Amino acid sequence: MKKILSVLAALLIAALTHPLPAATSPAPVSWDTAKEILGRIKAPTFPARDFPITSYGAVAGGTSDATAAIAQAIAACNAAGGGRVVVPTGKFSTGAIHLKSNVNLHLAAGATLRFNPDPTLYPIVFTRWEGVECMNHSPLIYAFEQENIAVTGSGTLDGGATLDTWWSWNVKRGATPPKQRVARDALIAMGERDVPVAERVFGAGHFLRPNFIQPYRCKNILIEGVTIIRSPMWEVHPVLSTNVTVRGLTINSHGSNNDGCNPESCRDVLIENCVFDTGDDCIAIKSGRNRDGRRVNVPSENIIVRGCTMKDGHGGVVIGSEIAGGCRNVFVENCTMDSPNLDRALRFKSNAVRGGTIENIFMRNVQIGRVAEAIVTVDLLYEEGAKGTFMPIVRHVSLENITSKSSPRVFFVVGFPGAIIDDIRITNSTFAGITASDIIHHAGRIFLENVNIEPAQKTRSLNSVTAPAAPASH
Repeated sequence: MKKILSVLAALLIAALTHPLPAATSPAPVSWDTAKEILGRIKAPTFPARDFPITSYGAVAGGTSDATAAIAQAIAACNAAGGGRVVVPTGKFSTGAIHLKSNVNLHLAAGATLRFNPDPTLYPIVFTRWEGVECMNHSPLIYAFEQENIAVTGSGTLDGGATLDTWWSWNVKRGATPPKQRVARDALIAMGERDVPVAERVFGAGHFLRPNFIQPYRCKNILIEGVTIIRSPMWEVHPVLSTNVTVRGLTINSHGSNNDGCNPESCRDVLIENCVFDTGDDCIAIKSGRNRDGRRVNVPSENIIVRGCTMKDGHGGVVIGSEIAGGCRNVFVENCTMDSPNLDRALRFKSNAVRGGTIENIFMRNVQIGRVAEAIVTVDLLYEEGAKGTFMPIVRHVSLENITSKSSPRVFFVVGFPGAIIDDIRITNSTFAGITASDIIHHAGRIFLENVNIEPAQKTRSLNSVTAPAAPASH
């Protein structure tokens, strides 16, 4: 016993004289973090070799199917070690395009790739549909576990969606629910029951629309320059991918669920100098839905948005609603948002079924014209609301140097007991043309510093007097 006590005493003396180093806390996240992220994001480059699709049998005019020719050009480019698969000036009709490593699909000026809306041209692939993994129609442009891929150029990608084709799958006609309703509900239920993904097979007859561009589990991605119109649903949707650059796109697509860019469970993403005019959120950051999102459990993190223009849409920059894996470290700067059909500037949406922790969100130097609901919306009662056990968290949100000309309110913030909304800060900002009171329910700390909120109808306190004139300068 004495020996044991002496050993313990020796250990205690050693601990006091040579204490263990203090546990290090993570470095605080700030705009300096954005510089570190940008230092890691590098757009892929490609050998100076061109593979025109016309050399493999593609014929311009829009009536001949170029699907096989494009596939052959991609295979040849990949086998040669990489380069550009070139769509020359003219209109070409195609089905699904599957990119391979080291291939840049390049649309020349005046080139249009029109995707035939015949569902049989989009074979079953491993994909994620509204945050749940499944086997479904291939996205129009798809890559799975590839590296160094790109879609570039000044041409047009036309998804061919109309109310008679893809968009009709999510249209409610009177009392008749949308065609996709049964399959959508079935897929979500499969995710809740942990049905193996290989058994979640949809496709023909199930009416789950494909996304437009989807790199899945890919690295080193560039999507640049092209114009995108008439998408079946989400337009640019990288999933579980790293080192993604989305630059200089013009997106004009107003169908149902026509989000502009949806990085989902991605890391190190740059979205810059794009124009979004959409039927849903302009940019919506996601990380999986409900139990299936928690099964995969990969957040979206380290995302830079800069120099973009947001026109029509449900939100300018949105985080959620499929956000079960969480989201952190998002930086938005030097953007312009303005439209009577743009609902919010910065939007968070989740609930107690989806859950997720959203933190470290920064926005600065953003000019807002008109929005229809609020500058900042935090909606944790979205869809299922509080009816669940996975409490959503939104915290550490900072807005700086934001101006707006017209909006009903600055804040629409709605939580519920158990959910967390905390540490939302706005500094050095002016919000003009306010027409309604802010809405704040079940929120924690909200800080305003050097903020002007100017109602559309000027008013003053009953006891106010006229401010003195500024002293004359000498």
